[in-house]
Amino acid sequence: MATAPERQTVSENLSPATAMSVTLDVNGQPRTLTIAPWTTLLDALRERLDLTGTKKGCDHGQCGACTVLVNGRRVNSCLTLAIMIDGAKVTTIEGLAANGTLHPLQQAFIDHDAFQCGYCTPGQICSAAGLIAEGRAKTPDEIRELMSGNICRCGAYPNIVAAIQQAMGVRS
Repeated sequence: MATAPERQTVSENLSPATAMSVTLDVNGQPRTLTIAPWTTLLDALRERLDLTGTKKGCDHGQCGACTVLVNGRRVNSCLTLAIMIDGAKVTTIEGLAANGTLHPLQQAFIDHDAFQCGYCTPGQICSAAGLIAEGRAKTPDEIRELMSGNICRCGAYPNIVAAIQQAMGVRS
């Protein structure tokens, strides 16, 4: 008989006056955090939950390295306070693969060599997963436009677009 996942509680050393409790479903696991109200989702994921796949790039919402999915929608986790999304479902790069099988976007990024240094890759893949779920991008130009919030300093854009097209089932 399968058992429900155990709820994990993580807390900071805060005074009772500043401590806030937040419960999130992170990659399918219920997680309760006791955090300061100014804690960003990015910091909660990286520093409190040790999910370091999501990257801290600019910390200003301009590069997209911190992109995760919140209730299936792409968000810059560096601009989102964790308390704003209490009860939400959060998917990070660590949560995309299932049962040891890469997500189609992860495999497509490998197939198309859609990364060089790899720093932006988790945010690119999470953003692309949200883009595909939105269903708005049909052409390479639309993919480029709707992915424009994710910067790749290495310039792997043609390969990123090709990987997204593969994951969408579109032939280059």
